[in-house]
Amino acid sequence: MINAVGQGKKVIVIGSGFAGLSAATKLAQQGFEVKLVEQLDQPGGRARKFSEEGFVFDMGPSWYWMPDVFESYFAQFGKNVSDYYKLIRLDPSYQVIYGENDFMEVPASMGQLENLFESLEKGSAVNLRKFLDQAAHKYRVGIQDWVYKPGNSIWEFAKPGILTEMIKLDLFHSMSHHVRKYFQHEKIIRMMEFPVLFLGQTAERIPALYSLMNYADLALGTWYPMGGMHRIIEGMVQLAKEKGVKLICNAKVSHIDIDNGQAKGVQLKDGRYFPADVIIAGADYHHVDASLLPKAYRNYPESYWEKKTLAPSSLIFYLGVNKKLKNLHHHNLFFDKPLEPHAHAIYSQAKWPKDPLFYVCCPSKTDPTVAPEGMENLFVLIPLAPGLEDKEEQREKYYQKVMARLEKLTGQSIQDHVIYKKSYAHRDFITDYNAYKGNAYGLANTLGQTALLKPKLKNKKLSNFYYTGQLTVPGPGVPPSLISGQVAANEVIKNHSPIVKDKNYGRHKIIQ
Repeated sequence: MINAVGQGKKVIVIGSGFAGLSAATKLAQQGFEVKLVEQLDQPGGRARKFSEEGFVFDMGPSWYWMPDVFESYFAQFGKNVSDYYKLIRLDPSYQVIYGENDFMEVPASMGQLENLFESLEKGSAVNLRKFLDQAAHKYRVGIQDWVYKPGNSIWEFAKPGILTEMIKLDLFHSMSHHVRKYFQHEKIIRMMEFPVLFLGQTAERIPALYSLMNYADLALGTWYPMGGMHRIIEGMVQLAKEKGVKLICNAKVSHIDIDNGQAKGVQLKDGRYFPADVIIAGADYHHVDASLLPKAYRNYPESYWEKKTLAPSSLIFYLGVNKKLKNLHHHNLFFDKPLEPHAHAIYSQAKWPKDPLFYVCCPSKTDPTVAPEGMENLFVLIPLAPGLEDKEEQREKYYQKVMARLEKLTGQSIQDHVIYKKSYAHRDFITDYNAYKGNAYGLANTLGQTALLKPKLKNKKLSNFYYTGQLTVPGPGVPPSLISGQVAANEVIKNHSPIVKDKNYGRHKIIQ
């Protein structure tokens, strides 16, 4: 029997993405009375879905990595992932297209992967084992310890041997430098540098600590929840409701009600008002600070955000194709063009790339339910800098550019068979998610924006107001957002539950 440590205290969580759902469910489990308000007509945030003409599209995340993080999340509530969706491991995990007739499938089997590396560069199989052994250590330390810390103080990381540990974790070298210590072949280098793009910057700007992402990729594998990534959200919503969370969609927040240094409630634009003892904002951090809170209670001034390095935005095309396609797998990375000089500037400055790298997801290769029989579901993504001027003619220009390359590289006509097309970019991210500068992934995980150097979980001027999601700890991506909600909930439990006196309230501790 779970003790009601929340003692009926009212919590409002704003935003029903992974972080908001995670925080709301954990607090409801601990006896808080939780309302989860979502401005859109369905939960999930960037992980929403939509259906058109028999095609079912995941709007945002399409990669399922770090399965242990999802299992850990559901296990807190006595549940398994399999209680909510069927998970399969993809094999090949993905393929990389380096040019015409130059495709490299990345196998799920470690033995086959080592053979692939060895075929490209003699001795690289042994180096891969060494690389992944070190990456496994980083993953254990990073995922099982560091990412669950709230980043309130440097003392969270103070322990004997911490400096030695930081050196072992390669915090002070770049991922680019680290990869090149082990491998020389350009194809291997580009493949090994790819996972850090999920962290919002190129390998030259990301600490080598994040080779842990290679361990997640190559050792833990690439998975897929049958039915689509939105099945994760459906499972989380079901669990949230089981625990007593009240989900309210079409609930756009007007402002936060403040009285005597306390957040007192959430005012909606349609006139509804929800009083609260505690508020957690899972919506865009900058939007909450700049638009929902009075200026006197903002955590950071506008100048703070202007100096931050944002992760990329994206230009996405959702396409329904009326025939089956060849030479594509579930996940396809198109590295047929060289990475442009100073590529980090493309992602951090308002500049459209000349020849962008792009990614194509074809989930209908795995899942027949996401497209009509005999057809394909395509998700085409081009990473772009946030803050770009987003005009329809520019979207169309890049559609033509990328589709021409896709057709040439895969050796088939595709554009003439597109029977459904929808684009999505900066202005949509702003409209739907209030995303700062139209960003898609939050803040880049550069060294200066890691752990306690990220925007804080807790408001400095309001004792009962918290933030969660990809613009705070631990960072961008689906597993980090899932973790962020748990960390924020732990802070609320620690600070607002009289029963809880343990200031080191752990991520897996549930009071019995």
